[in-house]
Parts: sequence; structure tokens; C-alpha cells
Amino acid sequence: MSKPIILSMKNVSVHFPVKGALPFSKKRVVSAVSDVSVDIFQGETFGIVGESGCGKSTLANAMIGLVRPTSGEVLFKGNKLYSLSPQEFKEIRRDMQMIFQDPFSSLNPRFNVYQIISEPMKIRGGASVDEMKKRVIELLELVGLSEKDLYRYPSDFSGGQRQRIGIARAIILNPDFLVCDEPVSALDVSVHAQILNLLMELQEKLKMTYVFISHNLAVVKSICDHMVVMYLGNVMESGSTKAIYQHPLHPYTNALLSAVLDVDLDNKKERILLQGDIPSPINPPRGCRFYQRCPYAMKGCVDKKPALIEIEPEHFVACHYINPFAQEEINAGLAKPLNL
Repeated sequence: MSKPIILSMKNVSVHFPVKGALPFSKKRVVSAVSDVSVDIFQGETFGIVGESGCGKSTLANAMIGLVRPTSGEVLFKGNKLYSLSPQEFKEIRRDMQMIFQDPFSSLNPRFNVYQIISEPMKIRGGASVDEMKKRVIELLELVGLSEKDLYRYPSDFSGGQRQRIGIARAIILNPDFLVCDEPVSALDVSVHAQILNLLMELQEKLKMTYVFISHNLAVVKSICDHMVVMYLGNVMESGSTKAIYQHPLHPYTNALLSAVLDVDLDNKKERILLQGDIPSPINPPRGCRFYQRCPYAMKGCVDKKPALIEIEPEHFVACHYINPFAQEEINAGLAKPLNL
């Protein structure tokens, strides 16, 4: 029996306007996310990977209402998130929280630990000071800190400890859905495992659904159930993490995986170095957004956007070269890679 879908995105695009150099110049937009559809199941960890600037954080922000999509729908527990009234949106938004990437800038330096963690409860209302204090102490102990830290300030803590405070703040309202936006990328390598283990323990205890954004593909492989690989606002490959890592199909996915440090010295894999520059999101390619850097790009890649096609169970890829219909033309000699 499959798990229920907790969040679904249907053809979501997010564009940001760009001011022209002159008052009457043509309006332009940054295409941060383009026509993305994903389903996230209750209780799973869903990974989003890709290079910096590919739209990972913008996609996650659109999931929880921090950025309004230009087009498309976001459904959370069956509710159309952006069709709700302000009061309904406020109510449902309590079940969706976020752990931010930088624990140094995401905590107010003027607030002590108690004020930082209790703020969501204070905004929600309905709890006494004693109830809030008891809940904050409970969460401090849950994330590996103590009651002694209650009235200390962020400047008194290390990066790993600050991230623990951020985690406690995110879970104080018992959310069902938690976005982890590169939660360990700003921390020392020595504390990465501690924070990741803490997140996994909390998920097991509190039965939360995670969206995990990361550059670290080794971490995504170990903790995520399903994942998408993004490039310039588009999904290049998606499906179960196991299927994608065992049989990566898209040239971009293969290039990313070739950069992962491998301890298997007997079977060294070849490093794939992508040539060329990433196109501008203000003027993205009309066809496949990866074709300018792809070693297998064909003529059709320039003009026609590839559809996300299921190649094998729980494994989708958007690539003309991998598309079974294109492979027939390639085998017949009708389609050949371009010399870019």
C-alpha cells in the first residue's frame, strides 16, 4: 500500500521581474523555476539536488508559501495552497516549517534562546509563559542542548549549536512538513554527521516529511527516498533515489555523480567535466536547457523541450537522447550528436 501524498506541485513556474536599464526598456524576467511537477509522500525524505542557482531553494519556498508561483498549483494535504483565504493559509502554514541554510544569519542576535525558539508559539497564541518555557526546555533537550542555554544569545554558540537552535524553532509547532535548505553546508565537516543524525532521529520520533536540499549527493543517497535533479529551473531527472543512483540516465546527473568522492580505489570512475557556461535564466534556451553543455546534444535539443518520461519504474528523465523514440532514430543513423 503506497503512502498518501502530502504535497503535490503541478506545472509550477516562478518568475522574478528584472528592471531594465532604461525607464521604457522591455520588461524581462528571471525564470527561476519552469513547469515543475512533483509529488511528495507522507513520512518520506524528498531530495532536491543541482548546481547553485538551479532553482532548488525557490522551488522549496514555493512549496511552503514563501514565494508565490507565477503559474501552476501547489496542493498541501489536498488543499490548493494559493487559493486559500488569508486566515486558512495562516492555519495550514503552521504545519509547514523550514530550517535555513545559514545558522549565523537566520537567528536574531538580539534575542536569547528562549525568545528565538518560543516566538512561533507566541505568534500563534493560546499558550501561557509557563507552557512556552516548558516546551522550549523540552525541545532544547531533544536537540542536544540544555536548560542552562535558555537565556544565552546566539553569539555564545558554535555553528552546529546554532543550527540545533534553528531546528528547535522549526519543530516547536509540531509541523508535518519540514524543508531543510542545505542545513549543514555552512557548518564544519566535523558536525555534519551530528546534525544529519539529529534530523533523522527527529523524523523518526515526530513522523515528519522532509524536503532536503543539498549539494552533497552522498548525503542525499543515504537519507532520501525520492529525489529530483534540477538544472536552470527545470527537472532533468526524478524518481526513487535508489533507481537514480543505480542507473543514472541524464548526462547532467552522470556529471554530478562523477564528482562524488568514492572510497572504492579498485573501481575508479571517470570524472566528467562539463564544458561551456550555464545559460542566463533571463534568456534560457528554447529547447533543452542543458544542450549547450551536453556531449550528446542533437539538433532537436536546440528547439524542442524534452518531456519528463518514465524510462523504468519510478525513474523519469527529460532527455531526447535517452528517449526510446530518439534512440530508434540514433540507431538508424537519422540523429547524431552536435559538435558544440
